[in-house]
Amino acid sequence: MARRPVATRPVVGDLVAGLSVSVVLIPQAVAYATLAGLPAASGLLAAFAAPIAASFFASSPYLATGPVAITSLLVLGGLSGLAGEGSAQYIALAALLALFVGLIRLVLGLYGGGVLAYLMSQPVLSAFTAAAGLLILMSQVPAAVGVSADSVRPGRAAFDALVNPSEWSLSAVVFSVVTLAAMLLVRRLPATFPIVPLLVVAAVVLANATGAGGPVVGAVSIHGVPNPLTLPWSHSLELVLPALVIALVGFAEPAAISRRLAAEDRQHWNSDRELVSQGVANLASGFAGGYPVGGSFSRSTLNRLAGARTRWSGLAAGLIVLAFLPFSALLESLPRSVLAGIIIASVLRLADPRPVLRFWKLGRVQFATAAITYIAALVLAPRLDLAVVVGVGVAALVHLWRELHIQVPADYEDGVLHVRPSGVLYFASAPGLEDAVNNLLADHPATERLRVDLDGLGRLDVTGAMALRTLLEEVREAGIAAEICNVPPQLRRIVGRVLADDLADECRAQLAADQDEGANP
Repeated sequence: MARRPVATRPVVGDLVAGLSVSVVLIPQAVAYATLAGLPAASGLLAAFAAPIAASFFASSPYLATGPVAITSLLVLGGLSGLAGEGSAQYIALAALLALFVGLIRLVLGLYGGGVLAYLMSQPVLSAFTAAAGLLILMSQVPAAVGVSADSVRPGRAAFDALVNPSEWSLSAVVFSVVTLAAMLLVRRLPATFPIVPLLVVAAVVLANATGAGGPVVGAVSIHGVPNPLTLPWSHSLELVLPALVIALVGFAEPAAISRRLAAEDRQHWNSDRELVSQGVANLASGFAGGYPVGGSFSRSTLNRLAGARTRWSGLAAGLIVLAFLPFSALLESLPRSVLAGIIIASVLRLADPRPVLRFWKLGRVQFATAAITYIAALVLAPRLDLAVVVGVGVAALVHLWRELHIQVPADYEDGVLHVRPSGVLYFASAPGLEDAVNNLLADHPATERLRVDLDGLGRLDVTGAMALRTLLEEVREAGIAAEICNVPPQLRRIVGRVLADDLADECRAQLAADQDEGANP
């Protein structure tokens, strides 16, 4: 795609895009707030404060910030057991959680932590996303059939609702099915087609005229800005883990969105700056009485297609939502079954298990990591923050296990044993190299010279280099000449400091040439 010129000042397209995004953001904010166990007002407050704040710092001109599905589910899990859903304490905890998420992201962004968006392994991220999508679908089953959920566990709530069809509201089922079908059918139309606001308006009109649709959103009371001093700080320690997980996992989605859109338009994108913008957005949401927010792929795509050229389109969207707040009572008669249909349609693709199953062909260890993460998310729900910890822990153990095992291919000819260790040589893998070399020498007792080729090593730390030097000294004490050869560029500095006396003549000459070139650029 051709490069888009970078606009530095707001253009008319930003206002049009902001309006387009806001009419989708308002009903989605209400829907995702209910997913998080919060009243509609919390979603609306987050929907106006977050995009306004993010617009002053964002790197991407398209990223639409506000309530999103997976972050909302993480909020529900993080706050479960601390207070009753929808209670004043629960609302205050959600605002405090947003402040913690914002602070973590802000600090990470200011200190170059944007790289963390790339660190979560793909098996863990894919499995978590698929499991979260399935859990969101299950959590919406009660509302879709017009019954109340009696369990905070999405699977249990869905099961209880499905096995009691006598309690279903027929009109709620019709509303949710029609909403879902309409959203799926219009996917072939341009993203700018306003299907969500049209469905919401139609549902409100029908519900008011006929009383159909099942339970409704109810009173939308815009609570005031919370006093930071009265927030439930006594629960701070209990919110640290959920905040950390939301801050990191929740940033993966906006980072991926921003990178993709920047690549399509061949524009620069700064992950640290985006992390700062998302941090400020969450701080603003928390101070406004909202809850943790993130970046929406669907709204970001709409923002771009609707004509956005600068980050000020987010400012426009937030201001339009703010202007709507005095009229938020219009949403009170909106059936929850319609919100359920909107959420289900939005996360159907997330729940697709095929990205997880694909790892079976790509690598069994990676598949096992993904499978454990997926199962952990379903079993531990709604505490998805704990499932993320399990997944990251498994991925770290797999990485550590792999780095513990260094490969040492070798060949022997005319008294010369040539070994080529490959992998990472550090304190944990050094004993493996020593054992392998000793076994090879035992297999070839006539060895007169040992040549260690370092070209296959990706990394060598000081401990690994010192362990290699000790190994060579022990080999020489056994009457065998030993030397190092073929040192790759990335290892020459550490080799020159620790292993300079062990180099073969040709390698010593190359190292000296490199040092001369560095001294006289």
